[in-house]
Amino acid sequence: MDLDLLHSFVSVVDAGGFTAAGERVHRSQSTVSQQIRKLEESLDCALFVREGRQVLLTEDGERLLGYARRMLALSTEVREVVSGRKRVDVIRLGIPDDFAADSLAAVISEFARSQPGVRLSVRCDLTAALVRGLERGDLDVALVKREPGVGRAAAAWTEHLHWIGGTPQAPAADEPVPLVAFPQGCIYRNRAIHALEAAGRHWRIAYESPNLLGLQAALKGGLGIALLERRCIVPGHHIVDAELPGVPPTELALCVPDAGRAPVRRLATVIEEFCEKEMTRPAAS
Repeated sequence: MDLDLLHSFVSVVDAGGFTAAGERVHRSQSTVSQQIRKLEESLDCALFVREGRQVLLTEDGERLLGYARRMLALSTEVREVVSGRKRVDVIRLGIPDDFAADSLAAVISEFARSQPGVRLSVRCDLTAALVRGLERGDLDVALVKREPGVGRAAAAWTEHLHWIGGTPQAPAADEPVPLVAFPQGCIYRNRAIHALEAAGRHWRIAYESPNLLGLQAALKGGLGIALLERRCIVPGHHIVDAELPGVPPTELALCVPDAGRAPVRRLATVIEEFCEKEMTRPAAS
């Protein structure tokens, strides 16, 4: 059986579509489609069925998937044994800027040191960009902030949002609330604006940055009010929830689109254990 065809087949399954699979194997969408048709013709059965934008496996496709993964793994093992060269497994990890950068970096660095056959490629970005990376198949593991319960996740934690300022007082009710916020597309920013508008409060963007350290410095400097998760609170910040409208919680989700690779599963477990501790840690006061 043609291993190249099996590779394309597994890539379509893992990427969730022909276009994303083509990006993974560096071929056009039409070439991948032709390869799948050729594989279906050789096996005399349909492997995929389309439902809207989704590409789903047929029963025959599900039966083939396990065999295909084993054949590709065996092929890799043969090459490694014969050539004497060990394959390096690259894991692409996405994390939001505001999630415990220092401590999480230490954890994933320790993971990388303990896995000599694994190479980590870490991307720190806004959640909107990380979600696009997941959808395109550019990331193997990612932590994203989202609406609670939206989509699949390996694990998820409730985020408790607070209004935070550099002083114990919020702006007077007749004054616009000066917002310190991440750029457009951030769920915290959207939550803040919607809550203020629903309460009839005027607002303005006083400080905008894609970097948490910038927001924290702006708050300390008294430039405005931010809506952030409690883990982002540092000494010098004050919670002013009582003077501003309530905001429903968001969710931190650990997304692992393809958990078939053992190193990916191990990294996901390490991050899940870290998040369990981090999300229950008391905020700084």
